[in-house]
Amino acid sequence: MILPQPQSEKEKLKSLALAAGVHLALVLALFLGVQWKSRPPASVEVELWSNTPAPRPAPPPEQVMKPEPKPEPPKPEPKVEPKPEPKPEPKPEIAVKDDKKKEPKKPEPPKKEEVKPEPKKSEPPRPSFDEELKREQKQLDQQKRMQAQAARADAEMRALADARAEQASAARSRGLADYAGKIRGKIRGNIVMPQGVQGNPEAIFMVTQLPSGEVIDVKMKKSSGNASLDSAIERAILKSSPLPKPDQPELFQRVLEIKYRPFEE
Repeated sequence: MILPQPQSEKEKLKSLALAAGVHLALVLALFLGVQWKSRPPASVEVELWSNTPAPRPAPPPEQVMKPEPKPEPPKPEPKVEPKPEPKPEPKPEIAVKDDKKKEPKKPEPPKKEEVKPEPKKSEPPRPSFDEELKREQKQLDQQKRMQAQAARADAEMRALADARAEQASAARSRGLADYAGKIRGKIRGNIVMPQGVQGNPEAIFMVTQLPSGEVIDVKMKKSSGNASLDSAIERAILKSSPLPKPDQPELFQRVLEIKYRPFEE
């Protein structure tokens, strides 16, 4: 059996250097392979040309000039007021009484306002003497006509008033006559004539009545000269209560003056 001879130290170093070189070559080959795969492929640029003219570039938009902001005025620096110096304390003054009293000042009289003269107004032209005379004559004639019209209207009003008064008086007189005739007629129906009456004497009685016609009082104002006739008339008046009423209510009288004769004329 042949045993291997032990290697020397030089051979060991060579083998180690060779092994290290091979490993280093492998590592370098792996590194270059990785770098080649990781790079992107190179791009190819192609330019295309057209026969149409190129469009003109649009004009740039006009720039609006903004107004520059006005600088704010500088704020006034606050004034530092100097501290007031302490005033010296006033010395007490000795008051001296004045024997003479101060006279009060007289008020000044108010100043009169100057009155400015008013400007003179231009006077209208005065009419001539003939025109003035005609105008006055026209006014007089108009005044006379108005007075005549007023006088005629006054006369007509007075005549109308007099006529109405006469009519009212006549109507009142007729109403009173009818009223008195109704009363005398009722009394005549209730009287009992005494015997021995001579002539046609007149007796007057004052009779007080109520609005209803009821007789409340009878007084003789004038005697007929025959006591029996006077008593008979008074009894007839009391028996005729209530007395007749007037046709017109305004003719009613509370106190009546009744004139009675035994025989109608």
